[in-house]
Amino acid sequence: MSDAEKKLREELDAAQRTIAELRAQLAERMHGQQQNEQALVESRSALLFMLEDLEAARKQIEQAHQEWMAALDAVADPIFLHDHEFRILRANRAYQQHAGVSFEELVGRPYYQLFPRNDGPLPGCQQAVEAQTAGLEAEIDVEGRIYRSRAFPVQDAQGTYLYSVHSLEDITEQKAIDAAIRSSEERYRRLFDNMLNGFAYCRMLFEDGRPSDFIYLEVNQAFERHTGLKHVTGRKVSEVIPGIRESDPHLFEVYGRVAAGGTPEQFEIHVEALQMWFNVSVYCPQPEHFVAVFDVITERKLAEERLRSEASRRRLLMESSRDGIAVINQRHEVVEVNSCFAGMLGYTQQEMLGLHTWDFDAVMTEAEIRANFPDFSRVSTTIETHHRRKDGSEYDAEVSISGTVVDGEPLVFTVSRDISERKQHEVAMQRANRALRTLSAGNETLIHADNEMQLLNQMCEVAVQVGGYRMAWIGYARDMEGKPIERMAQAGFGDDRPELLSLSWDDKDKGLCPACAAIIQHQTCVVQDIQSATVANPWHAHALQCGYTSCIALPLLDGEHAFGVLVLFDDRTNVFDEDEVRLLEEMAGDLAFGILTLRIKEAHREHEQRLQKNMLQTVEAIASIVEMRDPYTSGHQVRVAGLAREIAKQMGLSDEMQQVIHLAGVVHDLGKISVPAEILSKPGRLNEVEYSLIKMHPQAGYDILKGIDFSWPIAQMVLQHHERLDGSGYPHGLKGDEILLGSRILSVADTVEAMSSHRPYRPGLGDAAALQEIVRGRGTLFDAQVVDACVALFKEQGYAFSI
Repeated sequence: MSDAEKKLREELDAAQRTIAELRAQLAERMHGQQQNEQALVESRSALLFMLEDLEAARKQIEQAHQEWMAALDAVADPIFLHDHEFRILRANRAYQQHAGVSFEELVGRPYYQLFPRNDGPLPGCQQAVEAQTAGLEAEIDVEGRIYRSRAFPVQDAQGTYLYSVHSLEDITEQKAIDAAIRSSEERYRRLFDNMLNGFAYCRMLFEDGRPSDFIYLEVNQAFERHTGLKHVTGRKVSEVIPGIRESDPHLFEVYGRVAAGGTPEQFEIHVEALQMWFNVSVYCPQPEHFVAVFDVITERKLAEERLRSEASRRRLLMESSRDGIAVINQRHEVVEVNSCFAGMLGYTQQEMLGLHTWDFDAVMTEAEIRANFPDFSRVSTTIETHHRRKDGSEYDAEVSISGTVVDGEPLVFTVSRDISERKQHEVAMQRANRALRTLSAGNETLIHADNEMQLLNQMCEVAVQVGGYRMAWIGYARDMEGKPIERMAQAGFGDDRPELLSLSWDDKDKGLCPACAAIIQHQTCVVQDIQSATVANPWHAHALQCGYTSCIALPLLDGEHAFGVLVLFDDRTNVFDEDEVRLLEEMAGDLAFGILTLRIKEAHREHEQRLQKNMLQTVEAIASIVEMRDPYTSGHQVRVAGLAREIAKQMGLSDEMQQVIHLAGVVHDLGKISVPAEILSKPGRLNEVEYSLIKMHPQAGYDILKGIDFSWPIAQMVLQHHERLDGSGYPHGLKGDEILLGSRILSVADTVEAMSSHRPYRPGLGDAAALQEIVRGRGTLFDAQVVDACVALFKEQGYAFSI
């Protein structure tokens, strides 16, 4: 309850008490009415004034209530008031909209029957009623939306429970954001903590412009592992390592110089306070802060010192190294080895002595090793190979080989490192890259696919040729008897392989094959090792017969409905890791979207074709009306339309524009329906009145067609088809570019056809005379390009009227 409402509530209580007191006084005064009539009159007058004041107070309270409710309605989150039996007293508009009923239906009903629906009141709400304290906050899920529920009891001045105020704050988006932030922070925290280098983010403290101390703001696990310092975050270095400022002033100078905004620096330093050597790279991310990334090089430094001092220290270097070190003579025998290398191979150091390199190199034979390393003194290379352990197992190794001569004897120093984990990461990266290439190529296919079958076939080809999968196929789940999976496309299935099996997604076959399971369960099905899968059914035997050892089936979804499946096979086990599966699922989702989009486009295309066909039939029906009235010129409009289309084609106009001009030609004389038939078929010359009626037919045709939505200016073309470039045409005397190109084409086609054909008043003059006429009017009456195109049609391409 707001402070204003609370204050008004207190004023109302005070007013009610005042009324009660006045009523008592009134009763007392009425009792003494006979003794003091004048006092009674005065009391009544005072009471009236008091009641007027109370009415004014009541109106103020009512106004405050209305303002309070308006404020609640402005809140986007649902808010409502309920009594001790959880029946709704009032609610804001947001709650009413979520409840889905009117305000009149809300009041008096338990809120848990409306929104949020539940078997009873929420625990926090019940606590607010029973304990009359603010209830516990709770997050509740309502049809996928997350709300934070809060309940607050309201009491009167005597502490008596009146009602509870209950709010439901929608925190769905906030929860999603929080989850994303946590995921991002966790991901970067893993990267941070798994760094092999030590990492320290610090703030430098200065006194009189000189570095005096620094505070650790953030360190990673490698920092603690390398330095042995624990729980340093938030503490000063002088607290963590007392005396370091005095023992290592150079460290403070470098850090202070960089933190003051200097350039990054890299250096090696011996920290006396820790008795350790470090290789440090330091840079400044923001003023008065620095980041130190370091490796502990104490072992290397000590080994270098010992190696320089005497030969025995070389042995110490070998033993202190975390890499395997061996010294090999010209006969390829191990003459010295550290415990690390011996341990990698599962031997003792004594057992290693005298072994040949081909005894533990699993890649090259003795002959290949002798051929590749004939002169040890000149060898300097790094190779990747496989080492064979004593027990016969193998691991990936990186070997640095450096030749030298010691006391006149050629020797090779080898430094070996187990890179199995790195190789696993590389393999995982290759798999992810394979899936990314497949996804990228698939998206390219989606963009350029013209039809559904083309898309399906190309997606299978992409999976095999770009992704490197052994086989891919796409099937549709048909909802008919037997519920078959109809294979629509496939790739990578050679002639030497058995025929694909017939599959069904019927419930009774659930789990028999990954494709069926993916369709039925609407989720990806992965079999990492078909050979070891504990199943015995046709698809399993068939896959092994084809040489496939792993597969993945990805459902093609239309919402919650799986209408098909994409299946990929590989000839290696355990190839579908989490990242690859995620990318392939994205590809399957894109494929399903592309299929559905193409289907929608195809439906639209068929609809447009039906509309176009209907429109053409309508236009032809309209044109036939004119020919019924003038049989002598029957076919004139069709012939003009045909010639006009060919002229447009000759001029290089688009297919759509050719169709538009053809349609306009079919109906270009529609306006003659308004001309008396005896004038149209008159065998002699027309008089002035008759000719004026003929000249009205373009306008009449336009008036008929202008109300039809052709999506093209067909009515305008009909109106202008007797206009001429020099303005001598009719009905409006248009000139030049004022005349539509389609109308200019129609005027040429109309003239040629009219002169070539027979008329009631003259015989046909023939094509040659008609062409001579339009050439005579080229550039004055008729468009020059249109005339040239028409002449070329007849003279170069042998065009002739078909009817």
